[in-house]
Amino acid sequence: MAAFFDNPSAFVPFAALLGLFIGSFLNVVIVRLPVMMEREWQAEMAELRGGPVVETGRFNLFVPRSRCPHCEHTISALENIPLVSYLFLRGHCRHCQASISVRYPLVELLTAALSAYVVWRSGYSLTTAGGLVFVWIMIALAFIDFDTRLLPDSLTLPLLWMGLVFNLLTGNVPLEEAVIGAVGGYLFLWSVYWLFRLATGKEGMGYGDFKLLAAIGAWLGWKALPLTVVLASVTGALLGIGLIALGFHRRGTPMPFGPFLAIAGLLALFQGEALGTFLPIFSRPAF
Repeated sequence: MAAFFDNPSAFVPFAALLGLFIGSFLNVVIVRLPVMMEREWQAEMAELRGGPVVETGRFNLFVPRSRCPHCEHTISALENIPLVSYLFLRGHCRHCQASISVRYPLVELLTAALSAYVVWRSGYSLTTAGGLVFVWIMIALAFIDFDTRLLPDSLTLPLLWMGLVFNLLTGNVPLEEAVIGAVGGYLFLWSVYWLFRLATGKEGMGYGDFKLLAAIGAWLGWKALPLTVVLASVTGALLGIGLIALGFHRRGTPMPFGPFLAIAGLLALFQGEALGTFLPIFSRPAF
């Protein structure tokens, strides 16, 4: 047992297994959190109008149990084993044979791979725990924004505060750089938003993007912001052009920026020093 803990790389397979189960939970968060937000907004609007609040039953991340969206079949525990159940069922509902989205196992695999990578890089440490939390929340935010063009405050704001506390406890990034990163990240996109709106009369992005970049700045410090913005802009432009060329996205239709901020934040987290050769202002210890 002592030899196991003396060799952090031995924990990598366990981190991957944990990532599969966390990814399964993130699938629930990605689907249900926007619905929970919409129900909350509807209840608030009904209260403001003085009308009755429609009771729709308990609905949160745990209740009711997951169901097939086609036939309402309640998914049993054996049908909900991360990745294994999808492969065993061959990607179809056991009850009605409707196709199960391939994105569910992809989210699980992505979470497992990134979780294993964090542990492989950092071993047993508070830095590892922080890296895992950062990765998991980024994955959830990226897919929620891609689906709904929403970045929930219930994820972005805790992520921001956790970043500041993380750097206070670990010193991975000096606290003053983390605070400046949080403030600078928010103000930069806020300024871009208003300049674009004044120039065109349109809204180019949402306030959730400001908070997400602020959270990235809180975790990685202000020096990571130029690299993050450049990476997000480049990946967004390339993917947008590709989707338009392939006919999957119509020209002129708004595209969420949050997924690209999340991708850029993860790249800056893992490969910041290597990528920083193109932007020398980015120089911090490896995560």
